[in-house]
Amino acid sequence: FRIEARADTEVFVGNDAARGPWDPDSCHAGPPAALLARACERAIEQADVEHGGSDRLLARLTVELSRPIPIDGFTIEASVDRSGRTTANTSAVLTDLEGRVRVRAVGLHLQPSPTEFYPSPEPATPDLSESEPGGFPLGPMGHGLPGFSSGVEMRYPPGQTTTPGPTVAWMRAIPVLPDEEPSGFQRICPLADCGNAFSRNAEPHEVAFVNPDLTVALHRQPEGEWFGANVISHWQPNGLGMADALLFDHLGPVGRAVQTIVLRKQG
Repeated sequence: FRIEARADTEVFVGNDAARGPWDPDSCHAGPPAALLARACERAIEQADVEHGGSDRLLARLTVELSRPIPIDGFTIEASVDRSGRTTANTSAVLTDLEGRVRVRAVGLHLQPSPTEFYPSPEPATPDLSESEPGGFPLGPMGHGLPGFSSGVEMRYPPGQTTTPGPTVAWMRAIPVLPDEEPSGFQRICPLADCGNAFSRNAEPHEVAFVNPDLTVALHRQPEGEWFGANVISHWQPNGLGMADALLFDHLGPVGRAVQTIVLRKQG
């Protein structure tokens, strides 16, 4: 995205890498989710500065995707709804240039506190150095224009493919803003919104698998630029589904991403 100043407001305007798979005029939800995380993080950072300084971290972001996000521009406003000593809540609203609310998000922020290390069994995650470059799981979309996949790189552990079914993959996305270093939470959001595509159970010309929400919950901040997902999608004959992704970096698991899915037969 690029930022344009209009009437004392930041307007985010998308490029090809922000375009979603279904509509050429709408965004993939991953990059806007990163901007919503940015807004929530900035709101809590400002509150921390005003109250003597602390370092509460965004631990969970829930995004309600009520309408398509226009690629030609939108604004985001965030506020702190509750600020406690250990936990805090923020909310953010994404609005189009006509003033219509497109997306709402809620953030949960937690105050870190040094404690003993209590080791727990961790799911095995692949070694990035052993993975091989590959293409994005979905091919060209119906609109025929460059999209989200033009802004990411993919790598796959041995034996993994881009065909339908449960999938393990690594992804590196370009920063959501060109002149700003994103937080780890922001960096992982584009990957977090890819679970329904990575682990689809049919191809998009057969079934549309649209997610009206996204929840990202992290137990630690991701490190680096390459992040991975181990994803399985559950599709039901009532036309509903869910994509469940274990998220990880080169050190191991960092959290989960969950998407509710609406399924619709194509053709």
